[in-house]
Amino acid sequence: MIPFNKPYLTGKEAHYMYQAVSSGKLSGNGIFTRKCQQLLEERYGFKKTLLTTSCTDALEMAAILIDTQPGDEIIMPSYTFVSTANPFILRGAKIVFADSEKDTPNLDADTIESLITPKTKAIVPVHYAGVACDMKKIMDIANKNQLWVIEDAAQAIDSYFENVSLGAVGHLSAFSFHETKNIIAGEGGMLAINDERFVQRAEIIWEKGTNRAAFFRGEIDKYGWVDIGSSFLPSEVVAAFLYAQLENIDNIQQRRQEIWNLYQKELQELNNQVRLPFLPEYATNNAHIFYLICKNVEERQELIAYLKDNGVHAVFHYLSLHKSPFYKDKHDGRELPLADFYSDTLVRLPLFKELTNEQVLHITHTIKQFYKGAS
Repeated sequence: MIPFNKPYLTGKEAHYMYQAVSSGKLSGNGIFTRKCQQLLEERYGFKKTLLTTSCTDALEMAAILIDTQPGDEIIMPSYTFVSTANPFILRGAKIVFADSEKDTPNLDADTIESLITPKTKAIVPVHYAGVACDMKKIMDIANKNQLWVIEDAAQAIDSYFENVSLGAVGHLSAFSFHETKNIIAGEGGMLAINDERFVQRAEIIWEKGTNRAAFFRGEIDKYGWVDIGSSFLPSEVVAAFLYAQLENIDNIQQRRQEIWNLYQKELQELNNQVRLPFLPEYATNNAHIFYLICKNVEERQELIAYLKDNGVHAVFHYLSLHKSPFYKDKHDGRELPLADFYSDTLVRLPLFKELTNEQVLHITHTIKQFYKGAS
């Protein structure tokens, strides 16, 4: 069976983790944390980065930083993972779900203005499959209405909007280093801060509401409890693992791009039977996901079953959050047909660095055989 995902190890992870253990400093915010943060800031142009134990934690920090209050409204796509919504729900906010675009599962920026009310506080675009939302439209709307923009860039490491790194456009952004992502730490995440107003407070929230980080830099002579916060920072062992991955990002990305391009080339002939991924002109592709869009839920189920019978593990993805058991009674009742469409029809194909060309060709041949039989 060709798995959907297989975590890739560069070979340096265990070595760096041993260094971290041997250093005698295992808790967070040590040398490997600083190495990761510096590399990411320099490579992608973020003003400040803070490693977190997950992307969810990074979004929780963002929700605190914008001072989310009960009754605030947060606009985000319905077609996303629950972690996009939970951090704001936990602070009492109301989620206002936007529909997806016709061409991509990303939120439709043209629908945002109609959703804004006096209670709206922020827009949370999700860059699905590492493909940029229309950030110019979103930032223009946010600036016009004095709203915060928090990019959910969980899938978007090493991807760009008009030559600007995703995660560096909005006021704040959150990344994931979960084992299913391009760059991994098992679990792990990062908050990227692009607005200077948040830098000092973010570090305090990250350090459990204390100014401990400033104390360790020698900026103050003692530290204390100065704000709300939590234990958001990961251990040095996690950061050491992540650093080995980040050092190899170009190598990892090159191979993922080759796999993605081979899928695209081999399946192009089916484009009138099944939809392939669409890339807007303002976006780059970081080869996080290669997906297909089937005609309906029945076709998707049949395709996934056919692939499984032929030794390939393919999977669907999100279910519309506005129809979820938890939120359907809280949703305002608007129909979001495109979010539902992607929930019913999207199939993700295996994509990981060690996937061979032969395996990709087996997968694409199997898909062609399925559609040959279906026609």
